Amino acid sequence: MRYPERIVPDDEPPGIVALHLKRYMFAQPHCVDKVVLDAACGTGYGSAELARVASSVLGVDADEGAVAYARERYAGENVAFEVMDVSSLRLGDMSVDVVVSFETIEHLDDREAFLCEVTRVLRPSGTFIVSSPAARCTTERPDNPFHRVEYSREDFTRLLRGHFAAVDLFGQRRLQTRRHRALQRLDVLGLRGRFAFVRRGGRLVGTAPTEEVTLEGIVIERDRIDRATELVAVCTGPRR
Repeated sequence: MRYPERIVPDDEPPGIVALHLKRYMFAQPHCVDKVVLDAACGTGYGSAELARVASSVLGVDADEGAVAYARERYAGENVAFEVMDVSSLRLGDMSVDVVVSFETIEHLDDREAFLCEVTRVLRPSGTFIVSSPAARCTTERPDNPFHRVEYSREDFTRLLRGHFAAVDLFGQRRLQTRRHRALQRLDVLGLRGRFAFVRRGGRLVGTAPTEEVTLEGIVIERDRIDRATELVAVCTGPRR
């Protein structure tokens, strides 16, 4: 299975872009007229999406190449990009209303340092919106070579509650037919993960393959978190 370290929309199938962009669209209502930090913004496409509604957006990433691309492609009047380590933010205390960080925390060696920085820069009424892959059991040896850890729902919630008074958990998943889910349950040999033609078998039972899924074919909701491929949390009440 291919594991891209970061998404460049022009270089990826539309379905892969939709899976990532859906999280930014989920965050938009929390960002209306707010000062927003997109922590580990990658190539900046999500920061630009948030800038449609936010007062201002700062996208930061440790990768100089990604930031250079973001500046060239997505910088605008209310969106800017800086090279910055998310575990050591060069921002003032209580300086932002919303921190958004998608598919970041699983890449970090020191997750606690990152969360301490998030709570430091957030205003008391601020919101942190974060996502991470959903694992049945927490593992520090995930298949993805870029990940340091992948969390179970319980451990992800516990980690966040150590830094926030309230954690509202959602699950992101593709909409699938019942026949497709049954096919996945029957795949006891794990062939889906190893062979593309097996993964594309969903088309035969009414579900578009991942590469072709649309925004309408993806949901982020509280229900059926057990089926989620990513966990998405909305956290409030930062603890300092």
